[in-house]
Amino acid sequence: MLELIKQPWPWYTSGLAISFIMVILIFFGKSFGFSSNLRTMCSILGAGKWVSFFNFDWKAQRWNLLFLIGSVIGGFISANWLQSDVPLNLSETTIQDLQKLNIQFDGNIVPSQLFNWDFLATGKGLLIFLGGGFLIGFGTRYAGGCTSGHAISGLSNLQIPSLIAVIGFFIGGLVMTHLIFPLLF
Repeated sequence: MLELIKQPWPWYTSGLAISFIMVILIFFGKSFGFSSNLRTMCSILGAGKWVSFFNFDWKAQRWNLLFLIGSVIGGFISANWLQSDVPLNLSETTIQDLQKLNIQFDGNIVPSQLFNWDFLATGKGLLIFLGGGFLIGFGTRYAGGCTSGHAISGLSNLQIPSLIAVIGFFIGGLVMTHLIFPLLF
């Protein structure tokens, strides 16, 4: 059974699982979003005493914290015990596209050329990670949610602001990939 779980699953498996979760959340009147957990954690730690944004009833969001904890535990289990030794199977055109961006494909899910402690210790790496983290945090707050919240929950609830946000995410991703990333690397 463990060997079956370790194998790559068909792409539609995650789609079915996400659809099932969304039906349950809509039934119970909840909306999915990962970034709201950060607000909840700041509220639990008392940030509401200084910033009114964090002054809300965080206990109503406990269910979402369980989702966060489950995701972290599931990721840990997957990375440590369910990882396959087979290198990631990317199409040749994707590998060529990565090479055009000066990224060498090494068979891992994330390129070790960029995601390693040595790169993070450089000024460029530190600036990219801190700057990227700041932009993600600012963008999430400014857009009223993260990509998962808008793209999964917002679109399944037919919310126009989420559609606009998702279009903006895609445009931002294209601009980053084709204009900004080549300048950085």
